[in-house]
Amino acid sequence: MLARIDVITLFPDWVDGLKALGLTGKALASGHVELKTWNPRAFTADVHRSVDDRPYGGGPGMVMRPEPLACAIEAARADGAPAASVACLSPQGRRLDQDGVMELVERNRLILVCGRYEGIDQRVLDELIDEEWSVGDYVLSGGEPAAAVMIDAVVRQIPGVLGHERSVVEDSFADGLLDCPHFTRPESWRGRAVPEVLTSGDHARIAQWRRAQALHRTRRLRPDLWSRRILDPDDKAALAAWPQEFSDK
Repeated sequence: MLARIDVITLFPDWVDGLKALGLTGKALASGHVELKTWNPRAFTADVHRSVDDRPYGGGPGMVMRPEPLACAIEAARADGAPAASVACLSPQGRRLDQDGVMELVERNRLILVCGRYEGIDQRVLDELIDEEWSVGDYVLSGGEPAAAVMIDAVVRQIPGVLGHERSVVEDSFADGLLDCPHFTRPESWRGRAVPEVLTSGDHARIAQWRRAQALHRTRRLRPDLWSRRILDPDDKAALAAWPQEFSDK
């Protein structure tokens, strides 16, 4: 189970801010996981602590220089056990999904590399990066926001981090479905009532309704997920009992 995350970043304060926020902060404070940052600028030799330079062949922007970044990665790797794979946050990487999150949380340690500028010198990617991950097909100014997404998604899966263990089991995507709709007090709000089944006290019926709503919602909002779904007998029974998606209109 994941016990430590190292982040290679030019902006350690960006990542260290997670230590004071939400579930990640609580997990770090309680010792469920350790988070450590490494700044490539600490491995430079010039007075300006330069970590970037113009790209060979011309073109706009700058590229992260190989030596400071490589030294930071190697220092992180050498800093204690266990050994860790090195993952770069990159638009060309594997798309992060719930299956990927569950793979990552089973590792003992993870090193995340946050790129900046136009990218990282390819020789570092070839020599020191074991895998690449993407959080979506869009452009960010650097890898730090993507690393924060990955850290949050993975840390909440560590046993003991969430206050209620069933929260993880019932999350969206936990079994390939979106989550069902949720309601709290008051029972009627601005003329909109909580579904009667949720106030019935019949827990088996409630569970079946929630399952049906998750199926309906996934079919309507995420046809890509629905097209890969093979309905089991419980799914079919839930849809037969609740053939309509919830609507208060």
